[in-house]
Amino acid sequence: MFAIVKTGGKQYRVGVGDQLTVERIPGDVGAEVALTEVLALGGESPRVGTPLVAGASVRAKIVQQPRSSKIIVFKKKRRKNYRRKHGHRQELTILKIEEISAGA
Repeated sequence: MFAIVKTGGKQYRVGVGDQLTVERIPGDVGAEVALTEVLALGGESPRVGTPLVAGASVRAKIVQQPRSSKIIVFKKKRRKNYRRKHGHRQELTILKIEEISAGA
């Protein structure tokens, strides 16, 4: 069985036991989170939500709360002496999927 969940503005296909890297979800390492925005369920009897599957949820455990590698944002306008350098590190959460509940 698998589910398609939405978190952080993106959609992910997950199954039980999968590890998943998503944008930061508040919580401590070891805490359990519920992903309630389930768009579809797959398996023997697939269900597609309109837009969400009613009562369905995915239970996951927070494994890590890392930050991604740094990216450099550099802006320049030639011949105008305009240069701006800015760095960014995205905060991430690594989840381990423990259970997919189909609900009612």
